[in-house]
Amino acid sequence: MPQKAFRFGVVAGAAEGGAKWLATARRAEELGYSTLLCPDNLNLPTPTAALAAAAAVTTELRVGSFVLASPLRTARAAAWEAHSLTVVTSGRFELGLGTGLPSMRQQADELGLPYGSGQERLDSISETVDHVRRLDGAAHTPVMIAAGGPKARRLAGAKADIVTLAGGPLTTREEMAQYVGEIRAAAGARDIELALNVWVVGEQVPPWIRRFIGVDAETLVEHDSLAMLRGSVDDMAAELERRREELGVSYISVNGGFLEELAPLVERLSGK
Repeated sequence: MPQKAFRFGVVAGAAEGGAKWLATARRAEELGYSTLLCPDNLNLPTPTAALAAAAAVTTELRVGSFVLASPLRTARAAAWEAHSLTVVTSGRFELGLGTGLPSMRQQADELGLPYGSGQERLDSISETVDHVRRLDGAAHTPVMIAAGGPKARRLAGAKADIVTLAGGPLTTREEMAQYVGEIRAAAGARDIELALNVWVVGEQVPPWIRRFIGVDAETLVEHDSLAMLRGSVDDMAAELERRREELGVSYISVNGGFLEELAPLVERLSGK
């Protein structure tokens, strides 16, 4: 299958208020990022509102959920929000879906919704995609699925337009290649885009990221982690070329704290 051109996304939330959020959207567009991606969590402004606002102050920047957690909405409600964003952004929205973190059990309870078993949460993702497709009409909403486990990889391969490889920070290249094989097998002849989120650019891991991923910089370096990009711009560009060659990954997202650090690679590789 022919290689896809590189594009880049930045993952950020609107936790620091509207002015900072809109400035981030404008800056991401200015730097050439393809997409501004927003996480889903009851402790943050809802992605629906945040992404609509970001699209309103930009002209070409795409916006996307990263990712809507299935326990926090019914499948039909998630599809309604997604299709609405596609309409009001004139087709610039990407719907990212995932099963949610274990910590979201309490958040689902606050909303009066069941957290559900792993299979039930996957079924909800599948139903959401089906609802979105029924709503599409002329306005197709690209669907991204975060594929962590074998069942999620099969579902993503079968139904998603974009698949985010959601292994842990110490997942090896060999393991990731196996995951890609599973996704490709499930996709068959379908054309899919493979994505990977980078947690760290450089060799310093911010404390909050360390708490979230559970490992320090030395461990990431020791394990040749795909969660990290380091070295010169030439080194990092070569590493991304390697990932595309070996894994087929062409859509790279990065934590918002590294928006500026990844910018030279965005400028060099976007569209190539």
